[in-house]
Amino acid sequence: MPQSNESATVPADSHSPPRTKPAFLSNFGADLPASLVVFLVALPLSLGIAAASGAPVMAGLIAAAVGGIVAGSLGGSPLQVSGPAAGLTVVVAGLVDEFGWQVTCAITAAAGVVQLLMGVSRIGRAALAVSPVVVKAMLAGIGITIILQQLHVLLGGQAAGSAIENLTGLPAAITNVELHSALLGLAVVAILLTWKFLPAAVRKIPGPLAAVVAVTAVSVAVAPSVERISFSGSIFDAIALPSLPDGNWRAAAMAVITVALIASIESLLSAVAVDKMHGGSRTNLNRELVGQGSANVVSGMLGGLPVTGVIVRSATNVEAGAKSRTSAILHGVWVLVFSALFAGLIQLIPLSVLAGLLLVIGAKLIKIADIRTSLRTGDLLVYSVTLVCVVALNLLEGVIIGLALAALCVLWRVLRAQIQAHAPSAEALPWRVTIAGSCSFFALPRLNRVLHSVPERQDVVVELNADYLDHAFREALVAWQKQQRNTGASVILEEHGTTAFSDAEDNTPQRQDPREFPLPPRTSWLPSGANPVDDGGRLPLHSILLGIDKYHRRHADKVRPLVQDLTEGQNPDTLFVACVDSRVNPNLITSSGPGDLLTLRNIGNVVCNDGSDASIDSALSFAVKGLAVDSIVVCGHSNCGAMKAVIADAEGASPDMGDGFDAWLEHARPSYSALLAGHPVAVAASAEGYSRLDQLSMVNVALQLRKLEEHPVTGPALASGQLQATGLFYDICTARVVLVTPEGIEQLDPSMAVRV
Repeated sequence: MPQSNESATVPADSHSPPRTKPAFLSNFGADLPASLVVFLVALPLSLGIAAASGAPVMAGLIAAAVGGIVAGSLGGSPLQVSGPAAGLTVVVAGLVDEFGWQVTCAITAAAGVVQLLMGVSRIGRAALAVSPVVVKAMLAGIGITIILQQLHVLLGGQAAGSAIENLTGLPAAITNVELHSALLGLAVVAILLTWKFLPAAVRKIPGPLAAVVAVTAVSVAVAPSVERISFSGSIFDAIALPSLPDGNWRAAAMAVITVALIASIESLLSAVAVDKMHGGSRTNLNRELVGQGSANVVSGMLGGLPVTGVIVRSATNVEAGAKSRTSAILHGVWVLVFSALFAGLIQLIPLSVLAGLLLVIGAKLIKIADIRTSLRTGDLLVYSVTLVCVVALNLLEGVIIGLALAALCVLWRVLRAQIQAHAPSAEALPWRVTIAGSCSFFALPRLNRVLHSVPERQDVVVELNADYLDHAFREALVAWQKQQRNTGASVILEEHGTTAFSDAEDNTPQRQDPREFPLPPRTSWLPSGANPVDDGGRLPLHSILLGIDKYHRRHADKVRPLVQDLTEGQNPDTLFVACVDSRVNPNLITSSGPGDLLTLRNIGNVVCNDGSDASIDSALSFAVKGLAVDSIVVCGHSNCGAMKAVIADAEGASPDMGDGFDAWLEHARPSYSALLAGHPVAVAASAEGYSRLDQLSMVNVALQLRKLEEHPVTGPALASGQLQATGLFYDICTARVVLVTPEGIEQLDPSMAVRV
């Protein structure tokens, strides 16, 4: 939902400048009702979280008011709503048991200072460098812990200090159930679960508020003796100054770091999620940390719970139509006003009613979608271990173990090289060893095991596709290569990755950028090539067949999905006229694939307009009339043999290629005449520093474009705009392409604009 930061203009007379009102007033009509909706949602949640944390009930309302007013004013997320969150319930409960409430308040304030320092240090984005699966598992673990704890309260008993104790104590709690408490709590659960099925008019009332109010009203009539919330005074009477811990400073310091990190991560993740829900300005994460830290300092100093950004309230805020931070601030004001004037109503709420509310909140923290995602992404182990450790140990230890396991999984995936040996399918073929990934000393055990599985005296092709390769890995591979050769076998290394095998001998290894293309020429990988680890032997296959074998091994499976739709026909958009020169690869220089180009190749990349060559005419007709291509490209290239022959023929040294070749050059001889006459393309190419031979190649392209305009098939299509014609020149020495027009040339690569 867009956020408007512009000031609204109010009418003014012609003699005075226009007056404006602040942005918060211009959005007030949308923010006021949204703040009331958020307040109604936040009120019961804050009470329930305080009860579950073992803190004074009013501490939840203090945190809600401070989170709304302070974090709403200073934070970097304009639509996020802050307050006490279920994610810290377990931590706070443990701190209250260990240190007492007032020391817990001091820990909250100190955690706020840490958050302030994090925000001022501008490391807000660094706080997001936590595996999301660990955060999701942490929340699920908190949800299970809350459920185990609140089941005892719902049944009319007292919760134990740990999740394991609560789990083992459930049979006894069920046996000694207090019926009225259980029924009231279950009624809340039933209302919340069925609320989404009620009519839209009813659902305008927040479900948690409706459940708590309705069941509380029933409890006053039918169960007046059930245990209820109790406190004395108003929210101002509940303000309590923090106290420093009496010893055990190390545990207190660890608690400060724990609260600061969890509150920061939860707030930042919530802010990022809220950003995806509206179209307004994005969150300033560093400022958000400052806002959250300030709120925790104030909340801790006043006796409130820790404050974080809360996704439930924030999502409600966005859905209710809020447009600025005014809504979050007003929601805090409403909490403060209600707590001061109507505190007595809060004491009517049974504890089992809040327990039912917290059971649903805890269940919502356990998301089946997160489990499925972790299963699909291979993170189920991290998710499961983190969840179990959070429940069985404690939140901090569980998260630390989860993060450590996630880091180990990343190292395993990144550093693990895939190494396999493939036996030949025919007796005459060699063994294949495929190596892919990061080739470091971590992979040496697997490398040695796979290499020594290859029988002695067997020829081997090693396909190395590495993005990282260190000296230890190279040394081990070379040592095995020597051993295999000593048995009389040949070992050929094919390199396909981004790192060079030879570089690992005496250079510092580093990860290289991935190389998408091109495929290297065969001369760089054939057995007779200059491969530094080639033993000079030849496989018993012709070079073309060897190339086909390599294609089948490495590329066929990747090409198959690209050509499946082309099985029944083709629909190219361009006819590409190129020279037969083996150094020119049309698909390479145009980044095109199968089915994109209809290619016409001949000596000198020429066309004709006089019907003298049936193959050219038929290709043009098939392209324009049969396939309805959109464009025709004529591409010349540097150091062209055909252009050399034209120049030699003009200078009386015609090459002896036979009558057919001499007749074919007739198509290109007008280009030489145009060069001598000072064609504009020749002048432009000369100014760029191209040789006379390359100038002729460019002029030849320009003249072929003119022939296309005069051709009976392509001419009318070009004139009507149905077809476009483009001239290109491929400079082999720089591997760059130049645009050729009838009037000159244009460098398509800015870095090559000046050649002289």
